Formats: sequence, structure tokens, C-alpha cells
Amino acid sequence: MSDGMFRTVSGLRRGYDPDEVDEFFSHARSVYEQGPATAISGTDVRQVAFDLVRGGYVTAAVDAALDRLEAAFVARHRSQFVTERGQDAWMAHLGAQARTLYGRLGRPDGDRFAPPEGRKPGYEPADVDELCHRLVAYFDTGAPLTAGEVRATTFRRRNGRNGYAEGPVDAFVARAVEVLLGVE
Repeated sequence: MSDGMFRTVSGLRRGYDPDEVDEFFSHARSVYEQGPATAISGTDVRQVAFDLVRGGYVTAAVDAALDRLEAAFVARHRSQFVTERGQDAWMAHLGAQARTLYGRLGRPDGDRFAPPEGRKPGYEPADVDELCHRLVAYFDTGAPLTAGEVRATTFRRRNGRNGYAEGPVDAFVARAVEVLLGVE
């Protein structure tokens, strides 16, 4: 990845701040090539946020590059983990993460996550539960499911106590992506 590698949107539209994006990718490249393995993780890549500015970089292109970067850091972590502790330890590590996910998946539809506090917006439970059904099928029967599909899942908004709180759902989805990337 090199500075300025992304196209910009027209000056009338908003995109990611080029300076922030270039700085992040430059730092990530440096860490990946020569820094300590723990300086940036796949989670750090997934959680990065850039400001939107007029005439910025095309968001879809940057997001796609972030997905590839996240996968690269996860693969690097997996490789280092396997080298230091062995393949069986890696599988045990993934198994522990999967069991944590599966505990949440065992809850009934509509009760997997707490509702949002007060009047904060939340996610539509039916949408989140549908993703949970797909994860159950993946774990139980090996139904095809990729980290990219989970990452691309969107949830409709639901205001009030009838929704799922966003924070716990987002953390759950992030962990599901980590497990799937660890297996891919």
C-alpha cells in the first residue's frame, strides 16, 4: 500500500480524510514489515475510524483495503502463534473463542443481547438473530460462511427497548470475524 493509492471522490461528495488514511496505512505497512507483531492487531485494523471530508478517498475502496489488511494481520498472528506454540494450541485457542460465541448463539431469538439503554438506538433483533442462525449452521453443520460475509452483514435500526444494544452486538460480530479469519 502506498500513499495516495486510493481515488478521491468529487469535491462535492464526502470520503475518508486522505491524510488520516495515508498515515494509518503507512504506519500499518511499517509495523507489518519490521515492527513487533503485537503493535497492530486485526482488531485494531477493524476498529480504525477516519473522518469524512469533502473530496476524500472513496470509502468503499478504503474499507476493502482495511478488510485485506485485517486478514493479513490475523494470518501473521496465526502464523506466529503456530510457530511458537503449535497447531494444536492454535486450534484450542480458536475453539475457546468459538465456545464463547456458541454460548451466545444458544440463547433464544430476541434474547441474545441486552436492549439499548434509555432511548439509544439499537439493532433490529430479527436481523441479528438471522446472522446468529447462520453462525449456528456454520458451527453445527459446516454450512459455508466467510468472515467477509459476516463483516458485510448490516442490521436495520430499532429504537427503544425492543432492539439489541449496538455495543455488545458489534463486539460479538468482531469476535465471529476473528474466529472465521482464524480458520480461513
